[in-house]
Amino acid sequence: MADADDVRRLALSLPHVAEIESDGFDFRVADKGFVWSYPERTPGKPRVIRTDIAVLFVGDEAEKQALLLGEPDLFFTTPGYNGLPLVMLRLAEVELDRLRELMTDAWRMRAPDALAGDLDEVGGPPDPG
Repeated sequence: MADADDVRRLALSLPHVAEIESDGFDFRVADKGFVWSYPERTPGKPRVIRTDIAVLFVGDEAEKQALLLGEPDLFFTTPGYNGLPLVMLRLAEVELDRLRELMTDAWRMRAPDALAGDLDEVGGPPDPG
């Protein structure tokens, strides 16, 4: 089981990551977001930043659908994310090793090639926990 502190620790262990000021968490590499707090929107109500749910960049629609169909207890989406390569991850349901893998994959997909080798040089983020 993971939480926002685990997301922060793992994100900041990746090279060239910047944390953007937010009501939750928001991490970027080369100005491209790879993981952030879910901004839940309910019609007629103010947006609520959910730090118990992470939005992850997944690369493409095929990967998105594979995650949604293969692990529905972990991942979901909403109509506002249709057509976007993003999934929502229930942090309380994910093991730390799996979170590390997902965040590292998201980082790799967003980092420019010139930075991607830096992750290999440091051997990736440290083992969680």
